[in-house]
Amino acid sequence: MTYTENVRIALQSIKSNRLRTLLTALIIAIGLSALVGILTTLDAVKKSMTDAFSSMGANSFNIRNRGTGIRVGGGGKRPKPFKSIRYEEAIAFKKRLNTPATVAVSVFASGGSTVKYGTEKTNPNINIQGFDENGLASQGLELALGRNFSPLEVENGNNVCIIGAEIAKTIFKNESPLDKIITAGNNRLKVIGVLVAKGASMGANTDRAVYIPLLKAKLVNSNNNPSYTITVMVPNNELMDNIIGEATSEMRNIRKIKIKEPNNFEITKSDAVAQTLFENLAWVAIGGIAIGSITLIGASIGLMNIMLVSVTERTREIGIRKAIGANPATIRKQFLIEAVVICLIGGALGILLGIGIGNLISLSMGGSFIIPWMFILGGLVLCVGVGILSGYYPAKKASKLDPVEALRYE
Repeated sequence: MTYTENVRIALQSIKSNRLRTLLTALIIAIGLSALVGILTTLDAVKKSMTDAFSSMGANSFNIRNRGTGIRVGGGGKRPKPFKSIRYEEAIAFKKRLNTPATVAVSVFASGGSTVKYGTEKTNPNINIQGFDENGLASQGLELALGRNFSPLEVENGNNVCIIGAEIAKTIFKNESPLDKIITAGNNRLKVIGVLVAKGASMGANTDRAVYIPLLKAKLVNSNNNPSYTITVMVPNNELMDNIIGEATSEMRNIRKIKIKEPNNFEITKSDAVAQTLFENLAWVAIGGIAIGSITLIGASIGLMNIMLVSVTERTREIGIRKAIGANPATIRKQFLIEAVVICLIGGALGILLGIGIGNLISLSMGGSFIIPWMFILGGLVLCVGVGILSGYYPAKKASKLDPVEALRYE
């Protein structure tokens, strides 16, 4: 008997027991959709994070008065930040670091601001940030219109700004924003540039931000003691450790740290946050695999039970097949294929549900639609494995039935 004929007979048997087959396939589908859904979501999160950090440049590091602030598990108190990195310290560092690296300085000026132009205005959810002429490159931002700040504008704190794409769309409609005067918070600013739309990533939305020269940010900052962030962009990764060493030494000198005292600032590589989160996402993946596996084990037990019932119900059919020449191997193969077909029906439904759920979460996070081919292939292989494991004992039992006794079975 060919595999095609075995599949046809399996489908006939499934058709005659629709309800039982559907319930078993649904259990398999739920287990696999949980597994594929979680793994698809994690894949989308990783892709989103990788894009966010690669856009900032892999060969860079930040100097802050505190670390990333990421803590996974464990108790205790959050570490206190060091004293703020002042404007004068950040500027001194930028001037004194004698390496091939490019230094950018930035600061958060205020949040929850409203931007107005004429009668149009935004919601009060706009962040105002300050950076220097290297700020765009350090944060992976691109200009759609206009130009960057000049070093003179940064140094003098001119009343100019670069705005996010959403702000431009909201208050200017179809009008060009360039050279227009807007009010951001209490500040009148001339628009010299508009950013390319990027959407939200890692909790930040550059489309809803106004960027102003660094000195201007110092003058209008809502915080009395802001801490400046220094980003050092290294030409290539081979120089990273050497430049970090130089930067550490220079920063210690600027902040007048004695030889025996520890650093009172944090140096973090641009991909450190991503790596920390990737490591902890692995535990989430393990949890997802465990949940999916437990459900699939339950489904396999249910499938085995259905196949045993099927063997009992079709005892007479098995006897007839044996009487006309079917050998035990043929009977065993028929029931194994039937179990695998049921698993594949459930698996296909589960994979579609899992991809749908995973991508729904991904799109809601501002990510892109992804098709996890590796998980699809792995899911199908898993279904075949579950089918073989669940169907082997019932198939073996069917193949060992005595044809005479089977024919006499009522």
